[in-house]
Amino acid sequence: MGSTVSLAVGLAMTFIVFLFMPQHADRLSAERIPLLKAILVFTLLSAAAAASFYGELRIRRWRPLAMAAMVALLGVAVWMYWPR
Repeated sequence: MGSTVSLAVGLAMTFIVFLFMPQHADRLSAERIPLLKAILVFTLLSAAAAASFYGELRIRRWRPLAMAAMVALLGVAVWMYWPR
């Protein structure tokens, strides 16, 4: 959970830095869509990991569903970034 949160926050902060660099907007424009996709995937993965962690701590009935969502989103992240 901590690693996915740190990845999501780091990617979001990178996007914020891109916004404050208008002089390089033309060079960075090709990177915005992939960066936004990465932010989305790792934010969703962070939310699923947090839900899974909470469900495990409080022994909720929905924890297997949260774990399955986390594993599925991890699979999406691996699929997106696996070298082709």
